[in-house]
Formats: sequence, structure tokens, C-alpha cells
Amino acid sequence: MMLNDKVAVIYGAGGAIGAAVALTFAREGAKVFLTGRRLEAVEAVAQDVISAGGSAEAVEVDALDEQAVDKHLQSVINKAGRLDISFNAVGIPDATILGTPLLELDVEQFTLPIATYTRSYFLTARLAARHMVSNESGVIMRVTALHSRTGIPLVGGYGPAMAAMEALTRDLSAELAPQGIRVVGLRPQAMPETGTIKEAFAPRAKASGMTWEKWQELLASRTHPRRLMTLQEMANVAVFMASDQASGMTGTTINLTMGGLDD
Repeated sequence: MMLNDKVAVIYGAGGAIGAAVALTFAREGAKVFLTGRRLEAVEAVAQDVISAGGSAEAVEVDALDEQAVDKHLQSVINKAGRLDISFNAVGIPDATILGTPLLELDVEQFTLPIATYTRSYFLTARLAARHMVSNESGVIMRVTALHSRTGIPLVGGYGPAMAAMEALTRDLSAELAPQGIRVVGLRPQAMPETGTIKEAFAPRAKASGMTWEKWQELLASRTHPRRLMTLQEMANVAVFMASDQASGMTGTTINLTMGGLDD
């Protein structure tokens, strides 16, 4: 197993991406500590992990609250003895930030995703690194989206938020790699099993009359295999990147757009 006895904390574990990563990390031998703002959703994922024979614990943690994150990490250290992986899959409802042209967007709505995503990533990464430094090892990971590298209409501050997090991945790596800590990201394109592309579809449906099926076909047509990535494919790559097999990779965001975005 690629993550045998690794200790992983997953933020946003109640969402589709966080849940898929939690289940796959646990399948590969990791002890997963799951957090989210809705305890019921996180507990359901933990139960799925346990039912599959894995080790999981669910706790309600607001990843924007520094004291809450720090307190939880200390409890993980107290129980497990160390922290090996910090995976941030925290998101905010896209319906509140998508669909309005930039010329009509107020500044608060524009800055909301930038402030929220970067604060969450910075807090969880910084606090995790403080615990990892003593062992001179660890992996910090964050999921972004292709909006970080290409212009897309009607996404408000979402694209700048994704770009900022990828920049933070590089900067964190530059400072932490000499201390044995790798910082990497994953950049998948739309995955139909998540709610994200459905929220992105809604404003475009009104403007274009496009059906949900046509929307998926359009997105898939931009990839080389003419299909969209699955959650499991993304989670499998996350396992590799979190494992010792990827020890030579840091300061980078892996392009998982299946050719939809040139390197």
C-alpha cells in the first residue's frame, strides 16, 4: 500500500473531492482525520471509510478559523504522534460567485473567493508545516482548477483565487522543501460527479439554452480523449503525489485536464 501508516488530515472531506481522496487514502493504508463545516457529511464519509476496513475520524472544523484548525491538528498529533499529509479540498458554493459579468460585479463578490480560498489554504498549510518541520518530512496538497491558467467568462474572482493558490504552492515549496516538506497541487478539469460543474452550468444554461448533456459534451470535447476525468482518477493521482514514490516532486501543480490545458 502506497500510504501505509501515513497520517492524513483532509479539509473539506464532506465534499465530493475530499470524500474520494479520503476513501482512496484509507484504501492505501493511511489513517485519515476528516474535517468539514458540516459534521453530518463528514461523519458519513468516515463511516464509508470504516465500512471499507479503513481508519477514520470525523470532526467539525472551520478551515477559516485559525484556532480551530490549530486545536484539531494538535489533537491529531496527540493521538497519532505525527502528521504526514495535509490535503485541502475546501470549497465555497459556486452559485454565489459565478454567472455575473465582471463589469457588473461588485468588489465584495469579486474578492470573496480570493479571500476565502487563499485564507483556508494558507492557514491549513502553515499550521501543518509547523508540525511537520520537527520530523523533516510531510506533504501539503491543494486542489485547484484550470481557471488558474486560462481565461473563462462569468467566473468572477474564482480564476484569480485558483491562480493565487497555485502561486502559494510554489512559494510554500520554496521555503519548506529544504526542511523536507513537499508542497504540491492537483488541477483537474470538470468532474461530472462533483457539484462544481453543475453550478458552473446553471448561468450558462440560461444564456445559451444548453442542456446538461450538451454542457458535458462541450467540456469533454476540449480534452484529448473526449471525456471528462472521474473522481477516482483524480484521487489515484493524489495518492501517488502524497506517497514517497513522488519524493522528487514539489513546488508544482499537476495538470489533470486531460489535454484540455496545455502545459
